[in-house]
Amino acid sequence: MNDLQYQIALTLIPGIGDISGKKFVHYCGSASAIFQETRKSLEKISGMREATIEAICKPTEYLKRAEEEIAFIEKNDIRPLFFLDSDYPRRLMQCDDAPVMLYYKGKANLNANRVVAIVGTRNITEYGKENCNQLVQDLVGDNVLVVSGLAYGVDTCAHKAALKNDIPTVGVMGCGMQQVYPAANQKMAADMLEQGGVLTECMSGTQPDRENFPRRNRIIAGMADAVVVIESALKGGSLITADLANSYSRDVFAYPGRVMDLYSQGCNYLIRTNRAHLMESVLNMRYVMRWDSESKVEKQTALFREFTDEERLIMDCFGSNAVVSLDDIIVKSELPTTKIAALLLNLEFDGVLMALPGKRYQKC
Repeated sequence: MNDLQYQIALTLIPGIGDISGKKFVHYCGSASAIFQETRKSLEKISGMREATIEAICKPTEYLKRAEEEIAFIEKNDIRPLFFLDSDYPRRLMQCDDAPVMLYYKGKANLNANRVVAIVGTRNITEYGKENCNQLVQDLVGDNVLVVSGLAYGVDTCAHKAALKNDIPTVGVMGCGMQQVYPAANQKMAADMLEQGGVLTECMSGTQPDRENFPRRNRIIAGMADAVVVIESALKGGSLITADLANSYSRDVFAYPGRVMDLYSQGCNYLIRTNRAHLMESVLNMRYVMRWDSESKVEKQTALFREFTDEERLIMDCFGSNAVVSLDDIIVKSELPTTKIAALLLNLEFDGVLMALPGKRYQKC
């Protein structure tokens, strides 16, 4: 039995969710190790319920279902992504409720240098289409991955605009890979596989039920650097995605609209309550995200700079990663927080590191 079978089976065990599943894996060392623990050992793990222990000790049905899923993904050229895999979206990993498992089909790099999520109403107006198409067109040359939800309206407009402008785009689905929902987007999804892809946390056979879409929204928000709301009413999935993005310390942008326009009310609300930056053009995003200054950073500085012992501790936190979070730096370096802040500032001034949204740092 391979590790993948245990990893998938873990997501099927009653009482194990996204947060507890990752906690148990870290505690035991791996997904397979959880199933090899004795009942007595499992009872000592904080948060492990009796029903969960019973399922782990008698996992036959879950392992069989996992085996069936492996056959499905192999047949359909789907890539499983366990949360500890290097290809798992690293931005999403910063979110406590990130899925333990993802299923991905496509060619786009989910860890692209810049990821922009574009969301909005399914009832997109001509005003919304104009803004969406112009935004995506203006992103050409910014080396971005466009993420959306493959739904009607703004999502479809964003994906189609990305395809038209040769920008990689990924659709996050609220169902299993056995179907594309809505069915009208099946051809578009197939086209996306050539320069983007489709992604889901749902196993095959999962239907596009209502409760799956708010969960899908957390993936869209979590794997992006910035979330742009094109149009939205005062209630709906777009505002949920914006709230999630704010909770993940992502930058949110919203296009304003006329006061009486139904599908501008949500955007106006986000801007009015300081939950989103005012979005008039891509220039607003470039300024807030510091993309313009990033291109001016002198890349060669880091090659010749001598590091102090404490600075070396900071730089060692990156390892092979281009981007790490402040929390990771604090844990790995074991330096005082006040000292870390001063060191990071000096490294940033010298062009060695660059601060990113969401308390993250990137090597220049």
